[in-house]
Amino acid sequence: MLKQYETVFIATPVLSEQQMKEAVAKYTKLIADNGGEVVYEEDWGLRHLAYPIQHKTSGFYYLIQFQSDPSFVETLETQYFRDERIIRFLTVALDKDAVEYAERRRQNRAKAAAAPKVEEPKAEEPVVAPEEPELPEEAVESNEENNA
Repeated sequence: MLKQYETVFIATPVLSEQQMKEAVAKYTKLIADNGGEVVYEEDWGLRHLAYPIQHKTSGFYYLIQFQSDPSFVETLETQYFRDERIIRFLTVALDKDAVEYAERRRQNRAKAAAAPKVEEPKAEEPVVAPEEPELPEEAVESNEENNA
């Protein structure tokens, strides 16, 4: 019987984007090769850690939700433990309420990503040229005399 799980791992921050993709591909392939099915993946990106782990203060977070046989989780965590790119991981079994919550969360994220971002039009104020102060005629005449 397949159960639904959620695993989050933190990869070392010194990885390039290509190396991170390779690490993710390794674990999604491992899940598929052992009779599991990846339900959802989400890259949380580079984040600051709450406390240093192995002298690192940040890491790449990645979430994978999958269905598999319960005996597979031990294999997955053994692979995480052996991989020097992974500095922390956590795998939890999801109960029916957590599965429903995860589904709603995925749908909300999909709606938010699909919705076009509409900026509210800003009311433009008309540009008014500053008025020049009117000079008395004597000041204009005296200024003309000085320029001549």
